[in-house]
Amino acid sequence: MDAKRVKQILSSPAEIPVTYNGAAVWIDQLNEDGRTATVHLRGPLEERTIVEIDELTEE
Repeated sequence: MDAKRVKQILSSPAEIPVTYNGAAVWIDQLNEDGRTATVHLRGPLEERTIVEIDELTEE
């Protein structure tokens, strides 16, 4: 995924499914470097992780 698409997903009112290593995640923010994003797993756990945006996949 690229930074432009991450920004589109963040600004969209729709729930757009995104995965990271096969796990469904929410994108919390695109980080200032433009190459990483802060995400957390969908569900009760809200542990946040910084990941490379090129490892995110839109379902």
